[in-house]
Formats: sequence, structure tokens, C-alpha cells
Amino acid sequence: MTTSRLRLEKITPDNVEAAVQIKVRADQEKFVSPVAKSLAEAYASPDVAWPRLIFHGEDLVGFVMAFLGVQFNPELPGDRRRSGLWRLNVAAGRQGRGYGRFAVEAVCEELRRRGESVATVTWTQGEGGPEGFYLGLGFRPTGEMSGGEVVGEMPL
Repeated sequence: MTTSRLRLEKITPDNVEAAVQIKVRADQEKFVSPVAKSLAEAYASPDVAWPRLIFHGEDLVGFVMAFLGVQFNPELPGDRRRSGLWRLNVAAGRQGRGYGRFAVEAVCEELRRRGESVATVTWTQGEGGPEGFYLGLGFRPTGEMSGGEVVGEMPL
């Protein structure tokens, strides 16, 4: 696969219907929310969410959404703002081809552009879950949990 044909695009009225049709494998649905929920969250939090579609050439292959400047535990003194990967949905028939890696790297590049030095991600543990994928990209557990999910970070 040539990465020069991979790109992220904004969600628009012309592609939103295709976006909500992206489905992960059935066994992965317990690990990631559907794109429609992500788009609703992005609409409700436009200052925090950075949603994008993943294209390979003209083919829509997935969805990624970053979060920007979020405090996980604002009630705790010293809780810092974090930015990172909020959602990643690669279509069931398109997995294992590097699209997820490309999307995470693109999010990290956007975070660097915004002056961030660390990328954060959370994941649900379990058989068939995304933990191995994130560890393979260089994320390391911080020892924290957020909403029942493992918190991982990676220096940019």
C-alpha cells in the first residue's frame, strides 16, 4: 500500500451518510463506539473534538477522532490537560492494511502541529481488544484508569 494515497478529510454534508455506515467487526463493537455516536459527541463538543474520515484513494476506509485539551479528572489538583486519540474505527473489511496506523500517526502529527508533546489514548481491555495495537505503536500505560479504560501515553 502506498501511503501517498492515504489522507484524512473533514466530515461534510456530502460524506456524513457514508461516515455513519462505517462498521467495525462484530467482535470489536464492545471496544469502540459507532461513528454516529462519535459525530454526536463531536457536535456537542466542537472545541474538543477533531473528527476525520480516513480515505485510501477514493475509498472511505475508516474514521478517527482526536480530543484536544481535555482534563480527565478536573476535580483533582494538578490534573493536566491532555490531547490524543478519542476514537478509531477502521471498517471491518479494511483492517490489517495499515489504515489504523496511518490515522494514529496523522493524529499525532496534528497534535505536534498544535504544540503538544504527548499523545494520550484510552482502551478497554479484553480478548480481541485494541491494546496490542496501541502498545505496538508506542503507547505505554500510565497506571491510570479513565471511565474503566486503561490510559496510555506516548511522547511525540
